[in-house]
Amino acid sequence: MISTEKLTVRFGSQTLFENVSIKFTPGNCYGVIGANGAGKSTLLKVLSGDIEPTSGEIHISKGQRIAVLRQDHFAFDDYKVIDTVIMGHKRLYDIMRERDTLYSKPDFNDEDGIKVAHLEEEFAELDGWQAEAMAASLLSDLGIADELHYEQMSELSGNEKVRVLLAQALFGNPDILLLDEPTNHLDLNTISWLEEFLINFQNLVIVVSHDRKFLDNVCTHIADIDYKNIQLYTGNYSFWSQASQLIKKQKEEQNKKTEEKMEELKAFIARFSANASKAKQATSRKNMLDKLSLEEIKPSSRQYPRIRFTYNKIPGKDVLQVKNLYKTNEDGELLIKNLSFEVNQGEKVAFIARDTSIITNLFDILEDRVKLDSGEVLWGVTATHSYFPKDNNFYFENNLTIMQWLAQYSPDQHVNFLRGYLGRMLFSGDDADKKVNVLSGGERVRCLFAKMMIAEANVMIFDEPTNHLDLESITALNNAMIDFPGTILFTSQDYQLIQTVADRIIEISPKGYINMRSKYDEYLKNPVVLKKRQEIYGV
Repeated sequence: MISTEKLTVRFGSQTLFENVSIKFTPGNCYGVIGANGAGKSTLLKVLSGDIEPTSGEIHISKGQRIAVLRQDHFAFDDYKVIDTVIMGHKRLYDIMRERDTLYSKPDFNDEDGIKVAHLEEEFAELDGWQAEAMAASLLSDLGIADELHYEQMSELSGNEKVRVLLAQALFGNPDILLLDEPTNHLDLNTISWLEEFLINFQNLVIVVSHDRKFLDNVCTHIADIDYKNIQLYTGNYSFWSQASQLIKKQKEEQNKKTEEKMEELKAFIARFSANASKAKQATSRKNMLDKLSLEEIKPSSRQYPRIRFTYNKIPGKDVLQVKNLYKTNEDGELLIKNLSFEVNQGEKVAFIARDTSIITNLFDILEDRVKLDSGEVLWGVTATHSYFPKDNNFYFENNLTIMQWLAQYSPDQHVNFLRGYLGRMLFSGDDADKKVNVLSGGERVRCLFAKMMIAEANVMIFDEPTNHLDLESITALNNAMIDFPGTILFTSQDYQLIQTVADRIIEISPKGYINMRSKYDEYLKNPVVLKKRQEIYGV
């Protein structure tokens, strides 16, 4: 168990939490939610001991081991992959190192033998003999190839390092597991594996995530951060969403009844206060009125951007043709093989792949950012397209203000016109003067949405648009994509986004592809798809 007592966390003049007392109990998974900047990640760092609270106390049951998903992808570059995972159980790893050091001593003596005996006993109690096998199993389940298990961490890509650090956190059955955005950079298959792991995990989990389906599938409770406090709700994310709205509605209804009662009492007092025979009753009602009060209903501090995509040029029926497309990466490895498909007006196509670089390369080819090896891409004559690239940092490598940056992409340079779009993306007042090179990931994404709205293209292409967004922005984007009357080509690791937006799925691997008009749920269960998947993935 882990609990807080009158926890307060301040950074300068900013207060994130104030006098928060909360208890997280074993056997449960708590999903931490809240607006950007509410303090979700800070809460995990305080609970893990990485950040000291301003005041208050953290209580952890004696002997409990905490495991944390680390975010520093370079911290373990000098270690082997398998050792990095085992480091997740610090005591076990320390025993292994000390034991190996003693065994390698050229002057090994009786005292060393006694130390080793004690270490061997503790090593066995901690399942040390199975450590490498368990670490290897986790790595394989998370998509790290066997041949990489004994390589240096420095040899791995960024996405591979993320998966190793996740394996490190999960290793050794910790008593308390703290996970900050564990689904980032994972494909949908690996997310499903992680969901199953956490569902079967018997100890305490506290997780921050912006993946709505993930929170629904794994959470038994929701910890909602709002107004410097943390409110616990029993149930998953969808239940919290319904329950919080219900509680608000109940408070509003109760306030309405109270207001009606107050008006009734006021009317009686005004009518009879001067009447001697009714004076006693009027005084009684005045006492009743003084005791009545309306319950304060604070609006949530969460803000939803107002995203709405429209087009100004009527599209024709034929939007896009891709014929016999081949593409290899810079190392000559085949990514796309003989890919052909057509897209018609109004279709919303989700592209999926276990290797997400395949889809990024495809979208970059469609946008003429990279060259295909062979094949043909033909856009319809009336098609106008706007692109959201996954790697969009290059847009912001300048010293422009947000206003100046957006003006580059706008046919209307009027300040009020630009401020209108910035306001819809939650940039108000002096925010327009912020430099784009210091914006957070979420702020940059909202800038790009403003750019795409101004473009009014009839084809929208999105490569992982939910990265860096909070749940409110993801919900707003989700609804905007559903409502858009034009054509959408997109990829995402957000299951709900794919399920609710796409009416067609194209799945690509280097060995082939699957192209089916279907909702995502139906696609995953289709026996033809299951058979074809076995062919293109070789399993």
